[in-house]
Amino acid sequence: MTAFEALLEKAERYIRSANLLSADGDYDSAASRLYYAMFYIAEALLESRGLSFNSHRAVISAFGQQFVKTQELELRFHQALLSAFSQRQLGDYTTDAAINLADIEILIADAEDFLLAARTWLIKHTDQ
Repeated sequence: MTAFEALLEKAERYIRSANLLSADGDYDSAASRLYYAMFYIAEALLESRGLSFNSHRAVISAFGQQFVKTQELELRFHQALLSAFSQRQLGDYTTDAAINLADIEILIADAEDFLLAARTWLIKHTDQ
């Protein structure tokens, strides 16, 4: 298994975890898991090009430059990653994040779409 395949599997597990957390009403933790799922997807895509970075902001920025600016993936995935990053920051570092079920449902849909788009891109552009 390649490093990027392992990252995508981890992202898939995190999406499942977020669904469980959301069902339990723990929206802050679900937002965190969904951000990390999308972060791992971005890392997987970058890894497929031999790129790795030491910070979250660097990964987010490089994903935008490498995949969105080149129009290989849709802008909405970069926007979803940025939104998830903001919501994770709120959920993890404030006591009144006000993240609700509707927010989580959007993040889940975005993460699932991003995962599918990443897998599709990797199949077309790597030796999987």
